[in-house]
Amino acid sequence: MQYFEREGIRFAYEESGPAGAPVVVFSHGFLMDREMFQLNIAELRHAFRCIVWDQRGFGATGPTSEAFSYWDSARDLIALLDHLEIASASLVGMSQGGFLSMRAALLEPDRLRALALVSTRSDLDSEAVQQSFETLKNEWSRNGATHVAQDLSTFLLGAQYEGSPAWIEKWLQLPTEYFDHAVNALTSRDDITPRLQEITHASIVFHGSDDIAISPMCGESLAAGLPNCKGFVLIDKAGHTPNMTHAELVNPALRDFLMRYAR
Repeated sequence: MQYFEREGIRFAYEESGPAGAPVVVFSHGFLMDREMFQLNIAELRHAFRCIVWDQRGFGATGPTSEAFSYWDSARDLIALLDHLEIASASLVGMSQGGFLSMRAALLEPDRLRALALVSTRSDLDSEAVQQSFETLKNEWSRNGATHVAQDLSTFLLGAQYEGSPAWIEKWLQLPTEYFDHAVNALTSRDDITPRLQEITHASIVFHGSDDIAISPMCGESLAAGLPNCKGFVLIDKAGHTPNMTHAELVNPALRDFLMRYAR
């Protein structure tokens, strides 16, 4: 594992693949970390220089004591490219990682080649969903993940995913302090739908048909709004993390897209 610093935060990242190959940066979802892309990177690292990182609040980067937005996280990603002296990259962003990846594309469009967006959206969550995250924030401040880990597993990973215990254990180890900043970034994000026409990079959108966190209709709408979208891939019977739980279905389409547009 390696680190770079920005605004007093020490960000963790890893890279694999040929040094001179086209770069792909992977950005994880809420309550996840860089390990959620292991199966995807295993498929891609022979053809691409794969970089995966832990965002503010999660993984080996850890919690931050300061409020932040996904525009800040997008700038973190750009700072990672600067740190590694990478002039051009493609992005794979899952859920929260998609939020920041699209914002990075708006901030520095000439820096990016292609975007693969997984289980994400450009607009806002319903009031009911936002309130559920406020409830989660309050519960976490009192008890951490103790009473919510199992429900989070179903919400994020699906009821049948065999890797759920490992993620539940990770959540149980997360500290209670500063978790509110990560939730606030999620619930207070802005609607970038009116700016989708500015994201002219080649793109592809993946979504699980059984996603209860973000409706597949949001993925369809996102794909329709991106002017150079090459396809909407609906993964049958997958939940919110199809790249991890159904990697065997996601990887072929992801690899084909990146081979065509990220090189």
